[in-house]
Amino acid sequence: MKKITLLYIAGLLLGSMTACTDDFEEINTNPNSVEKPDPNFVFSKAQLDGLNNNYFATNILECGGMLQHYATYKEASGAGDKYLSNEVYYSAYFNQAYPTALNETEVVINEVKNNPNESNKLNIARIWKAYLYHRITDLYGDIPYSEAAKANSTQIFLPKYDSQEFIYKDLLKELDEAAAALDPAKPSFGKSDFIYDGDVAKWKKFSYSLMLRLGLRLTKVDAALAQTWVTKAIAGGVILNTADNAIMKYTDGPNDFNRNPVGFDSRKQDFTAGSYGTKNVEGGKLAKTFIDLLQSTADPRISVYAGVWQGTTQNTALAVQKGFPNGTKIAPTPTEQATYSEPNQSTVFKYDAPLVLISNAETNLYLAEAAARGWYAASDKDLYEKGVQASFLNMGIYGVAYTIPDATPYLTANPYNAAGSFEAKMNQIHTQVYIALFVDEQEVYANWRRTGYPVLVPVNFPGNVTNGTIPRRFKYPTSEYSVNSTNLAEAVKRQGQDLFTTKIWWDK
Repeated sequence: MKKITLLYIAGLLLGSMTACTDDFEEINTNPNSVEKPDPNFVFSKAQLDGLNNNYFATNILECGGMLQHYATYKEASGAGDKYLSNEVYYSAYFNQAYPTALNETEVVINEVKNNPNESNKLNIARIWKAYLYHRITDLYGDIPYSEAAKANSTQIFLPKYDSQEFIYKDLLKELDEAAAALDPAKPSFGKSDFIYDGDVAKWKKFSYSLMLRLGLRLTKVDAALAQTWVTKAIAGGVILNTADNAIMKYTDGPNDFNRNPVGFDSRKQDFTAGSYGTKNVEGGKLAKTFIDLLQSTADPRISVYAGVWQGTTQNTALAVQKGFPNGTKIAPTPTEQATYSEPNQSTVFKYDAPLVLISNAETNLYLAEAAARGWYAASDKDLYEKGVQASFLNMGIYGVAYTIPDATPYLTANPYNAAGSFEAKMNQIHTQVYIALFVDEQEVYANWRRTGYPVLVPVNFPGNVTNGTIPRRFKYPTSEYSVNSTNLAEAVKRQGQDLFTTKIWWDK
């Protein structure tokens, strides 16, 4: 009797399970999720995330401090300023890049790669992927690349670290192939692309301009290969006009991710509302090296970049600017602290300010170097002056009132030494890169490591971890030693000790 009862109950359960299978899929579907990602939406998110990646920690506290654009009297936040080891700051970019922008870009590629009609989306995503990876490899050296962001597609959860040499050569190949494959007759991302509104002709110029940047990055390690890629980039057509500049557009809300991270992240964490220069959370100021350089050459860009708080407003006049010295721990009084320059909150720190990724100022200055090397049949002097003029005009992205229409007085007072040595020319060209690319501290840091210009005097703060030399890379996150230890060990064996002083491949 007991046996029959159990069988009867089991039959009822089985029958009820069978009866509900008609609705099983519907019941177990999350109404707030989608099974098929929208590549347009995901690409928008990849652009935002790629540029929002720990701006304050990476660009200001680390790169900006090391390159003496920024300074602070504090030790905890002075990792870059004083060459100290702070795992929270040096690991931040690595830890956030992979689960957000890199993964999102890979999702876009996987969604469109088998649809010939969406080839433009595929190739723009490939270009964006190259941009993202060059940023992270320039900071750390060898990184997960060929197997990265593949957990969903190939179930690789512990990706190998590729050598930077392999990564760079593959990035250049990707840029070349993607640019060549762009087709103006096919659809693109349209308004989902916050940089170019899906304009494939402009993305092609962006790709070749990034190729120019990466090609020049190889001059120390392989000059012949550098020349090959620089020549190819120039032939392909780089950004030369303001209309083609790669500029990320932002709005002041309604959400934080719509705001420019340069201003939002920095003002949230240091230059807070109501501080007016007297009580910044991390003590951040513009560095004496940077301000002195701008003042000594009467550079009008100083009034766009900097301001000194006087009450509740910033005075942007050249004469009142004062930079804070790097490598000090002496805390100024609040009154004295307010006398030092900070980024201008009406321009570079404005929440809805555009953000330049690559502009004609940068490309013309790089072309000037190519001409000085004999790789480009043009006048390095003319290209240098075009780069400076472009930088002056590009101040207008913050508003028409900030445009500096005429660079002639500045160029006359600070002439290019066309008859000088190659190194003298490099110093002038890359000092201008140092000025023109302000706020893109990652690129300034990478370019300085390659060229050594402008010449910076390192600090020697007690307890620094580099023996008083400017760091050459970021260390890997400590989490990688426990999560992906085998692959990380291979990278360290190949690249060198995981130290701030270990030079990455193109820096050797």
